[in-house]
Amino acid sequence: MRLIVLNLCEHEMSMHQCLLRFGFRSFICSLIAGCILNVCPSTSAEDAVDRLQVPRLQAVQQARAEFAAQRKTIARTDGYQQYRANLHVHSHFSHDSRGQLPDILAAAKRAGTSILMFTEHPAPHYDFFRDGHRGLQDGVLLIPGAEQSGFLVYPTFSLQGITTDSPQELADLVRGRNGQIFVSHLEERMDWKIAGVSGTEIYNTHADFKEEKGLVAALKNPFRLFQLSVAIQKYPQECFGAIQNYPADYLRRFDQLCQTAPHTGVSANDAHQNVGFGIRWIADNRGTLEDALGEKLLDIDLSVIPDSEQLRQGRKPGDLIFSLYLDRYEHSLRHVATHLLLKELNEESVRECLDAGRCFVAFDWLADSQGFQFNLQSNSSTTQPGGRTQLDSDCRLKGHSPLPCRWKIIRNGEPFAESTGPELDLQIQQPGVYRCETWLTVAGSDMTWILTNPIYVDSREK
Repeated sequence: MRLIVLNLCEHEMSMHQCLLRFGFRSFICSLIAGCILNVCPSTSAEDAVDRLQVPRLQAVQQARAEFAAQRKTIARTDGYQQYRANLHVHSHFSHDSRGQLPDILAAAKRAGTSILMFTEHPAPHYDFFRDGHRGLQDGVLLIPGAEQSGFLVYPTFSLQGITTDSPQELADLVRGRNGQIFVSHLEERMDWKIAGVSGTEIYNTHADFKEEKGLVAALKNPFRLFQLSVAIQKYPQECFGAIQNYPADYLRRFDQLCQTAPHTGVSANDAHQNVGFGIRWIADNRGTLEDALGEKLLDIDLSVIPDSEQLRQGRKPGDLIFSLYLDRYEHSLRHVATHLLLKELNEESVRECLDAGRCFVAFDWLADSQGFQFNLQSNSSTTQPGGRTQLDSDCRLKGHSPLPCRWKIIRNGEPFAESTGPELDLQIQQPGVYRCETWLTVAGSDMTWILTNPIYVDSREK
């Protein structure tokens, strides 16, 4: 993520005046809000900036609390356990993150995550497969991988020193030895036709953010930043969630791909914790303002900060005395996840599940999706997402949700049926590729909650 930093010299108030007028924390939060990603024009009628109004954030927070109070526990009867996984996670191995494993693990546990699938940027000085995070640590399963050549790559062997001439060659190499590989940042690769891949991202947090042109424009206004800073501190998860849009382009392409061959859809957190600022104490009253990667932005006279002495208590010169991030790992990991249906928690089971497509994507920042179920039941069998079956005389799509929701069934990329309530029971009489979406009404707006992988229904044998 490349950052654009607010240029204070372009504005009438000096940094000193801003500090005195607005206070240290509000000023720093405003700077952080000005730390933004490269963006492209918005395709959404409503921009994230419209969702950052405090009354709206309050209403969303209240809705989340009501969902938590209303949800019911659903016991699984299919022999699987549901595990929450975050794919596309970066740590200090990547050039654009400083994330340390203990901090990422703590954030994962707070977010309810059981599996972290890292995707480091490859570099000559380390081997992401051999050196990367692996194994069960503090109850969280770690699997090393890379964001490489347009893919999320989870090989079963080291790729260090291996070069390939095309995306297809890399996919063949990884899949040929039972690894997993997913097309990443689909918005940049809508025309890719790679045979044999494990699947694609069907939601990417970074791609979602890039659509928010109105938010970016608003954050360039320093006075608007001062207004937003309080909201960012008080409603961090709601502010992060304000970027969420329905991934229409991703899903359109996913539906096309699934009609040619099975693909597993996964969510991509693209978590870095690299959008923020810190204050480092140098000596006496001298300090520096740094970006989230530790790069110096400007010198600061700490004496102009009203509470700087308190911030320095228990610290020594060279220490960070204040830091604040828009994209803390906890908020990024909680935002969305891929839920896997496993018999046991280990790397082999995770790889098998992703190959099978037995998983769904959920925006858990809205409501906990634990217990959600979607399958196809027939006279002879039950088919989970990612599975294939034949049409028979009584095929029914069944669903169970911990919350009442709006069910949308998509067949071959087109809307097929809708219903509302905590359960779905829909007879189908046509072959096709069927997937499910569930939606919640949040503060008066309909929002996507769950996106399942498809169930493939073939014609009845004659």
